[in-house]
Amino acid sequence: MGKHESLITAIGAVASNGMLGLAGWLPWDIPEELAYFEKTVAGAALVIGRLTYESMDVVPEDSFIVSRQTDLVLRPGCRRVDTVEQGLAAAVATGKPVFVIGGASVYAAAWPYCQRFLLTRIEMPFAGDTLFPASIPLDTWKVVGEVCHTYRERKTGQDVVCRFLQYEQPEPRRIGVDCNSTAACSDFAE
Repeated sequence: MGKHESLITAIGAVASNGMLGLAGWLPWDIPEELAYFEKTVAGAALVIGRLTYESMDVVPEDSFIVSRQTDLVLRPGCRRVDTVEQGLAAAVATGKPVFVIGGASVYAAAWPYCQRFLLTRIEMPFAGDTLFPASIPLDTWKVVGEVCHTYRERKTGQDVVCRFLQYEQPEPRRIGVDCNSTAACSDFAE
């Protein structure tokens, strides 16, 4: 990758019936799956939709919140951006690994720029109110890694298989930030 380009990765989890959210949070309670997510994104710059951001207890620095709500009150180290593309450019400008962490509309807008998608497929249906975007053509991406674990889901008390898949998109769209020729870095740098 060239100077000021970054590997952009989306990360999420989806139930066997396509659900990824319920009432602003996850439809399931699988501590090990959540711990995997937290460990994977630690130290990265995050691109987050407003509703996902509002559902989070802890939001790290260098989180870019996609919202047109100009009066949005943000936690320290977080910045509001108008579009996913602005969020990605700002995240890339940090020099950190970049993760897109949802929600559904942010995944739908960001996937063309993602080289990887780390998706946990939870092999059980769950009630929910937010579906994984059907517009993301993961069936055309190469699976470059898969690990399966069985965990106890706390709400149902049932064991559930979690397939931790790593998809790779062969030719993602590029978000490049050249700090010598554009105002993008001054707009987003701290």
